Amino acid sequence: MKIETQPLEDHQVKLTVEVEPESLDQAKQKAARQIARKIKIPGFRPGKAPYPVIVRQVGEEAILEEAIEILVSDIYPKIIDEAGIEPYGPGSLEKIISMEPPVLEFVVPLEAEVELGDYRSISRPYEPPAVSDEEVEKILNDLRERQALLEPVERAAEVGDMIYIRLSGERINPEEGKDAALIHERSLPVLIKPADEVDDREWPFPGFSHQLVGLSAGDEKTIEYTFSEDTVFDSLRGVEARFHVVVEDVKTRKLPELNDEFAASFGEYESLDEIRADIRKSLEENALEQYNESYDEAILEEAISQSTFKYPPQMVEREIENVINNLQMRLEQQGLSMDLYLKSRDMDMQALREEVRPTAESRLKRLLFLYDLAEKEKIEVKQEDLQAETIRTLEGLSQTLPEKEVRKLGTRNVFQNIVNSVMADLIAQKAIERLRAISSGTLTEETQSEEQAADESGTVEEAEASAESGEHSEVAEAAPQSGETEEAATSQVEPAVEEASQEAESESASEADAGPEPEPETGSVE
Repeated sequence: MKIETQPLEDHQVKLTVEVEPESLDQAKQKAARQIARKIKIPGFRPGKAPYPVIVRQVGEEAILEEAIEILVSDIYPKIIDEAGIEPYGPGSLEKIISMEPPVLEFVVPLEAEVELGDYRSISRPYEPPAVSDEEVEKILNDLRERQALLEPVERAAEVGDMIYIRLSGERINPEEGKDAALIHERSLPVLIKPADEVDDREWPFPGFSHQLVGLSAGDEKTIEYTFSEDTVFDSLRGVEARFHVVVEDVKTRKLPELNDEFAASFGEYESLDEIRADIRKSLEENALEQYNESYDEAILEEAISQSTFKYPPQMVEREIENVINNLQMRLEQQGLSMDLYLKSRDMDMQALREEVRPTAESRLKRLLFLYDLAEKEKIEVKQEDLQAETIRTLEGLSQTLPEKEVRKLGTRNVFQNIVNSVMADLIAQKAIERLRAISSGTLTEETQSEEQAADESGTVEEAEASAESGEHSEVAEAAPQSGETEEAATSQVEPAVEEASQEAESESASEADAGPEPEPETGSVE
C-alpha cells in the first residue's frame, strides 16, 4: 500500500491510500460469494454460483459496493499501523478517488494532545474559613426547632407560632390568554418568622409569613404583592398578585431546653458538649469542601489557561452528548421530558447542542488537563480505593435505577464500564488534590514519595485485572438488589446533626456549571 498523510486543521488527518489491485479483486470475489449466499440463483446451490453468473444476476455495482466494505474492513488496521498515527476513534471513508488503481481517501480523528503549562508555578494562599461559635449555635437551634412541641392557642398569631391557613392566589392584571390563577386554594402550615429574617426563597413570596402576625383562627386577609424583577420565579417577574388567606388554626411552639437530655434524644450523644463538637466537625467538613471547590476551580482555570489543547470535533460532540444526557436525567428526576423542556424554551435539539457547546468544550479541556497532569505526576489509584468506590456507586445505582436496569449491573460489560468510569473520576480527583497541594505549598517531596509508596501496594492496573478476572461478581453482589426493604435503604440516612449542618451550608453553596438548568414550572407558583 502507498499512504499519503495530510494533517487537517481540526486535529484530524487525511489519508490517501493506494491499494494493490489484487486486494480489491480478492474482496470482489469474497463479496460475490457473500451475495450468492443471500439470494437464489437458478441452477446453483447458495454460495456456489461462479463469479460471472453472480455479476449477471446482481450487477457489478452491487458487488463492488460490498467489496469496498470488505476491503476497508481488512486493510484499515494496517493503514493506521503503517501511517503511524494514534486515532481517537474510527475514521471514515470520505471518497473513492479511483478504481484503477484503487485509491481511497480516509479522514481519521486523532487522539487529543495536551501541552501542560508551568502549573507548578501556580501559587495561591490556602486559607479555609474557620467555623464560628455562632454558626454552631445556629445549627443547634435548628435542631431544637425541629423538636418543638405544638400546642393550640386561643389568641392571635405571634412571631414563632405555627399558623395553619388556606391560601389562594391570582394575578391582578393577567395578560390576555393567561390564566389568572396563581395558586388554587390549598391548606398549609406556615412558621411565622421575624420581620428581619427575610428569605428570598420564602413561598409564595419573601416576608409572607410576617403578614400573618395578629391573625386568629377564622380570620381572613387579602394581601397584594408585586414580584420583583429578580424573583426566583422567572415567569412572575414584575407580576402584581393578590393572595387570600383564611386562618384555620394557630399553635404555639414549645422548644426543648438545651441540656444533656436534649442531646441524648438524638441517640448517640451523652452531653450537650458532644453534640456541639459533632456539629462543629460537620460544619468544618462542609466549609472545607466548599472552600476547596472554589479554590480548585480558580487554580484549574489558571492551569488550563496556561496549557494548549488539540482535539478532534468528534471529542467535542461526545462531550455535548454527555452534557445533554445529564440535563435529561435532571429533567426526568423532576418528572419532565426533554421535548417539554425544548418547547418551553422555544428551541430545537440542534439549538440546544450549540448552546451547551461552550460548556462541553470547557469540561473537555478540564478532563484532558487532569488526566495529563495525573500521568505527568505519576498519580495512580489503589485497588482497594477503586473497589470501595465501585461498591458505593453500585449501591447508589441499585437504589435509583428501575429493577430491569439493576439486573444489568452484574453483567461483565456494564460492570467494566462502571469500573472505568469510577477509575476516571478517582484519577481526576487525585489530580485536583495534587494541583491544590502544589498551589497551596503543602506538597513536599516527603509527602509525594509517601503517596507513591502507598500506590505501589495496589495500582489501577491491578484493580482492572481483578475486575477482568471475575472479582466483579463479588463487588456487584455487595450492592443492594432491587426490591430490598425500605428499612435497608433508610438505614443509610445520615445523622440529624450532619443533615442539619449540610442544609445550613447548602444555602450558600453553588453547583458547578453542567449545562442549562431546567427552569421552574411556568404559569404558577404552585
